[in-house]
Amino acid sequence: MGGTRIQIDDGQRRARLGRRHHLAKAAADVATAARSLVGLHSSDPASVYLAAQARVAGVTPDDVAAALYDERSLVRVLGMRRTMFVVPTDLARVIHAAVTQHLAAGEHTRTIKMLTDAGVADAEAWLDGVAEATVSALRRRGEAVATQLRDDVAGLREKVRVGVGTKWEGDIGLSTRTLFLLATEGRIVRARPRGTWISTQYRWALAEDWLGEPLAGIAPRRAAADLLGAWLRAYGPGTLVDMKWWTGWTVAKTKAALADVGAVEVDLSDGIGFVLPGDIESVDEPDPWVALLPGLDSTVMGWKQRSWYLGDHSARLFDSNGNAGPTVWCDGRVVGGWAQRRTGEVVTELLDDVGRARRAVIDRKAAELEEWIGDLRVTPRFRTPLERLIIAED
Repeated sequence: MGGTRIQIDDGQRRARLGRRHHLAKAAADVATAARSLVGLHSSDPASVYLAAQARVAGVTPDDVAAALYDERSLVRVLGMRRTMFVVPTDLARVIHAAVTQHLAAGEHTRTIKMLTDAGVADAEAWLDGVAEATVSALRRRGEAVATQLRDDVAGLREKVRVGVGTKWEGDIGLSTRTLFLLATEGRIVRARPRGTWISTQYRWALAEDWLGEPLAGIAPRRAAADLLGAWLRAYGPGTLVDMKWWTGWTVAKTKAALADVGAVEVDLSDGIGFVLPGDIESVDEPDPWVALLPGLDSTVMGWKQRSWYLGDHSARLFDSNGNAGPTVWCDGRVVGGWAQRRTGEVVTELLDDVGRARRAVIDRKAAELEEWIGDLRVTPRFRTPLERLIIAED
């Protein structure tokens, strides 16, 4: 990864973003869009649908649901940075081996400590018993929401006190904790929602039953290389800081995966970057494009170092914890934000002057999105200063 480095400027990075993230040219279907982005961000359920609407011509909410719950070409999993993503099923196995199964050990230890501190005798055996009973209940039911599983498994009805003596003291239901742990271990997955596509309540299913095969089975080192290779194809060039942040790995693990994929060093405006072998050549500038992307969209959350596409708009478009709100894009740059008011109107607020012609295209995109959302009301899970300002003007 040494030697003379070529320069990839910010304009070329924005051209790659537009083409590879299906913002300058639509994807054929939802699964293609999800694969191209190494997953659609899913901590906010609405983001998956709105991300698809921005990238797949003519897509409907029913099309997205069909890919998730009928065809099952996509599945919702816990992945990078302890974040939910909707990904193609083969990529779900890669993410599980490269990221999630490492989280599982820590989550198991944390749960045992929680139970022990709450006075549960032989917490390990108790948790194993509740987990196996939950799996058996799901095997009988096929799909079930947490309330149904609590009816079947007495241990899931228990609560424990956490954070005793601190300002975070409170009770936590063991159904929430146990289901999260089983999902992190790759034994269960989130299935159909209980309600509309903006619902945050899901049915659960056994991973092997839902997907037709278990999530486990790929060697972690191979999976790490596969995952980083997918990121570089979608987001490259990127810096070591970007990749370490996006994956949630250590510096050592990130460097090892870079070596395994044979990454090539390049010079960027924000430091040394990396691309896959054979990906040094410039891509053609796409036709002019604009897009309205949802909060936590995979594109805006794809890099840690964002000045080349975000400019100085971070304080208005991100919350204090680094979560992005809804954004307006123009030719690879974030130029503003948007929100849906109580009336259903989708309103944009531009932070840069894009000219009258581009403003007209943005207004048309907002009207199309408003019609697409229909009678539902979408409130981002993480509120940002600009989104709150737009709503306050309602």
